Amino acid sequence: MRAIVISEFGGPAVLRLESVPVPDPGPGQVRLKIEAAGLNFIDVYQRLGLYRLPLPAVLGMEAAGTVDVIGPEVPDLEPGTRVAYAMHSGAYAEYAVVPAGRLVPIPEEIETRQAAAVMLQGMTAHYLAHSTYPLRPGQTVLIHAAAGGVGQLLVQLAKRNGTRVIGTASTEEKAALARKAGADEMILYTQADFEEEVKRLTGGKGVHVVYDSVGETTFEKGLRCLKPRGYMVLFGQSSGPVPALELTALARKSLFVTRPGLAHHIADRQELLARAGDLFQWMAAGELRVSIDQVFSLSEAAAAHRYLEGRHTKGKVLLIP
Repeated sequence: MRAIVISEFGGPAVLRLESVPVPDPGPGQVRLKIEAAGLNFIDVYQRLGLYRLPLPAVLGMEAAGTVDVIGPEVPDLEPGTRVAYAMHSGAYAEYAVVPAGRLVPIPEEIETRQAAAVMLQGMTAHYLAHSTYPLRPGQTVLIHAAAGGVGQLLVQLAKRNGTRVIGTASTEEKAALARKAGADEMILYTQADFEEEVKRLTGGKGVHVVYDSVGETTFEKGLRCLKPRGYMVLFGQSSGPVPALELTALARKSLFVTRPGLAHHIADRQELLARAGDLFQWMAAGELRVSIDQVFSLSEAAAAHRYLEGRHTKGKVLLIP
């Protein structure tokens, strides 16, 4: 089969299309014929070596397709069943072997590419809005990169929970996408200081929570945007790792800082099915819109990474084997 393999850490050029053996499933595993794989910043972090994988490795933590071969001790799946998964490596390929417990059946109403596009980013938005900091009506939130893949979904979930959403984006085109998702106010950080704008928009009170996937360039100002007892939720670092934090600085406003990850929020199968089930239900009902921005072929993986790292995304980016 064809797969994108990295044999060293580095830039997009280390992503190489190779012919590798088709993997066979073991006990409790399923071989999936991949129809679409999702790109996420965790793929970039792994490619760079910030999150280290044993090499050589096939990247990709999210995909959707059909069950091809079932290994021993898998009683509840049949070949041909459409399924999706997240947080298991090896998706940049024509086939992947995945633990059966990680797979979520795709409802008839949901297209396969839409399922691939929502698993990792959608469940991330879900746990951020419902578990890390459960949003309530009347609260105000700041969402960085509000026009990105997670951003647009998080804006929609925040609005479902009755909150006022302030978002940031780099261009008016991206700001328009976030407003379409439901953002009440948008700040173009290339034209205005987002800290000053947040204070102006909140009458100097600040926001209840900051959702920050950007990291280095936004973190410290984001802390200053919080109201007393506010939450800084750092869930990514697209601009680089955040600087060291002196914990006594949090005491000035009794702030909370957390760095959650999706794996710990879907480790239990019931929780996985509940989060994915909510997303699929809202999508089928037209209450959650999943925006696919760009589709690249498997051989264009390096170009797809450059697009992602260049902060050009206006929704989900997919790789098609």
